[in-house]
Amino acid sequence: MSQRPRPTLVPYPGGEQLAPMEQLRQLVAFALQADLPVALWRLPGATHAQLCLSFSWEEALTGLPPNLEASAPAGFAFFPFRDSDHNPALFLPANVFFDSGQSGVFWVNKTGVADFRLAELRQFLHATPDTSSLVWHQSPQPAPATASLAEYTALVRRGVAAIEQGEVQKVVSSRATRQLLPPGFDPLQAFEDLQARYPQAFVSLVSAPGAGTWLGATPEVLAEVTPEGTFRTMALAGTQPLTPGLTPQKAIWRQKEIEEQALVARYIVSCFKQLRLREYDEIGPRTVVAGELLHLRTDFAVHLRQVPFPSLGTDMLRLLHPTSAVGGMPRQAALDFLQQYEGYDRAYYSGFLGPVNLPQAGVARLFVNLRCMQLRPTEAILYAGTGLTIDSDPEREWEETELKLQTAGAVLDR
Repeated sequence: MSQRPRPTLVPYPGGEQLAPMEQLRQLVAFALQADLPVALWRLPGATHAQLCLSFSWEEALTGLPPNLEASAPAGFAFFPFRDSDHNPALFLPANVFFDSGQSGVFWVNKTGVADFRLAELRQFLHATPDTSSLVWHQSPQPAPATASLAEYTALVRRGVAAIEQGEVQKVVSSRATRQLLPPGFDPLQAFEDLQARYPQAFVSLVSAPGAGTWLGATPEVLAEVTPEGTFRTMALAGTQPLTPGLTPQKAIWRQKEIEEQALVARYIVSCFKQLRLREYDEIGPRTVVAGELLHLRTDFAVHLRQVPFPSLGTDMLRLLHPTSAVGGMPRQAALDFLQQYEGYDRAYYSGFLGPVNLPQAGVARLFVNLRCMQLRPTEAILYAGTGLTIDSDPEREWEETELKLQTAGAVLDR
């Protein structure tokens, strides 16, 4: 088995004079000026942001999910809901990795065109670049169609009818909405604001040719592999607002939300069964806080050193995405329903993203891309969805999407 390239620690030019966020801004400015992909993120519970910069957009294009083994290449995954020519699946090789908690240095993986690009980067940083006005990558695709209350109500009713007729057990409907950016909107400042608002979320800002620029704060783990050899995933479904005085211990759930969450948990168990895996831990469901919302969550863990499945993380990723929490059950029937009736292109909303084999991130930390927005020159496209069961009420489903839109949308209210 070939070893991945060992990263080299490089002094940041003038790093001792710059705050970590200004260093992040300079690295982002280089990527945007050179038309290269870049990703920033802050892991749940962490206190500092990290960055991955790729020296070649072509190397970031991939049609397959990343491998989640310790020997796999280091980088950042950014995958759409559905892989297509319009929304390419990306894995950004970590030619440059920067941790804002280690100010004054960054890591370089010398692969491909790294030597040439590294010289460019050093020259750029030595020149003390002006980063006051950044031109972010834009998706070449047209803005998605948005649904009115009447249109979304019709979609929900159609979904409930499909469940009643036995075509699907559950389907996750969603919609997009457009909102003008406030004057002087700065995506990097918005990224900082989301970190402060949602300390337990995975906060991200990804900008890449062909994909555009995406900002979000998601609560949902898709797949994790820890350095100690534990695979983790979760079933997260059911939503209610976190009202004043309400705590997770006092939350009361309707049958609709309980059944919705149970379907997601059963789907994860069915994936384990497909791999003939019986040795897993299951904890939940329990009520958890995510921003201003409450959800039901069940956690699953597999101790990889105790089972004969060295590639379990990779195998589960391919079985899970897109999960029943964003598509429905049975998976293909639900995806076919959405393709026919949802009426817009989700692009990278409800896809997945996260670091793989990068320092302080474990072997893999992949998250479902929820509570997110696509940034365009003058507007943001925000996305939200709801899981439909036979008990779904169209007006309540619309209200749930409104609540979810407020999570990332909070940084637009100025």
